[in-house]
Amino acid sequence: MRPERSGPAHVTGALAELVCSNSLRGAALENAVGLLKEELARIGSLIISAARATAVPAGGALAVDRAAFSALVEARISQEPRIRVKREEVRAVPIDRPVIVACGPLPPDEFLQSLDALIGPGRLHYFDAASPIVAADSLDESRMYRKSRYDKGDGDDYLNVPLDAAAYARLLADLRTLDRHPKKEFEETRYFEGCLPIEEMADRGDDVLRFGPLKPVGLRDPRTGEMPYAVVQLRKENREGTAYNLVGFQTRLAWPAQREAFGRLPGFGNAEWLRLGVMHRNTFIDSPRLLDSRLRLRAGQGIYFAGQITGAEGYVEAAACGAMTGIHAAREMLGLPPVDFPRESAFGAVVAHLQNRETPDFQPSNVTWAPFPPMEGKGKRERRLLMAERALAAIGSMAVETLFAPSG
Repeated sequence: MRPERSGPAHVTGALAELVCSNSLRGAALENAVGLLKEELARIGSLIISAARATAVPAGGALAVDRAAFSALVEARISQEPRIRVKREEVRAVPIDRPVIVACGPLPPDEFLQSLDALIGPGRLHYFDAASPIVAADSLDESRMYRKSRYDKGDGDDYLNVPLDAAAYARLLADLRTLDRHPKKEFEETRYFEGCLPIEEMADRGDDVLRFGPLKPVGLRDPRTGEMPYAVVQLRKENREGTAYNLVGFQTRLAWPAQREAFGRLPGFGNAEWLRLGVMHRNTFIDSPRLLDSRLRLRAGQGIYFAGQITGAEGYVEAAACGAMTGIHAAREMLGLPPVDFPRESAFGAVVAHLQNRETPDFQPSNVTWAPFPPMEGKGKRERRLLMAERALAAIGSMAVETLFAPSG
């Protein structure tokens, strides 16, 4: 619908604008999300090819130049003659033809009313937050050092701000006492555990941050040879390294409070904030009870759901949902037999989470190794690499036999 109408978290009218972070997370195959990226690449994902083409150094993660990534995705879609992009707002779910509902986690109220009428009282919500972004040339790098955790990647992809016990205690006090954006009366605060606001983590205990986003393990200060009490990591926002985001600092602190608290970090005395943290409501449906294994609405033929609206949390997981539903819907329209993504693949793990009826309180989640069929191995890393090899072999066979095979 953008730029005709903007969402509350967007700042451009471009396709594939990344809002919360520029990171698609871990790239190694022993990470479930790294495996999912490789599986997407094996079936020709535009999102992954564009991300790899616009990557910026980020240690063991795949992070992108946001503007370049969005521009490349938009260019490739615009140049595809079989795709027609319509810039208009859809106010209701069309039910007269196969359709994929990929509205993201922030659809307008009018669309949500249409969704409610379609699925009944199964819609849920949670809050998500975005980290601040700071101009690189406004930082005092003499108070910081360059290093990736465990020297992954080039070994110096991150700027690290060491905190001693006193600086850490001051940050905790600020996070706990400074003003926060108030929530509206009708909104229940339910956070996604994998993306908690930093002040919420501070409220949970004095050492939660030190064992979370501010953990110093693997980040020994090369200038002193010592491990700091805590470390704030800054990750590049673009290839030029002119902007950094504060890793793990997603927040609902009021903007003046953010300037005050984060401006007291070592080297941040003259910080120029390119974006302050924002808080917004993310909507998702009760997928285990509403969708089948092909992410199709059980009560309505030809209505598929993809992305964060399903409860698949994360950019890569959203892209995986889009790839799967695109294949399922296309095969339905072409009269081809349906396919199921292999249970032992990362695609299968995403589906397994969205089909998990063991708990009545369904919550969003990133892809993890938990839903994968187990394998024997001497150690965790070895087992996961073996599981990754098995998954890629299964995806390769599926692609050859069904996805890219001649239809007749």
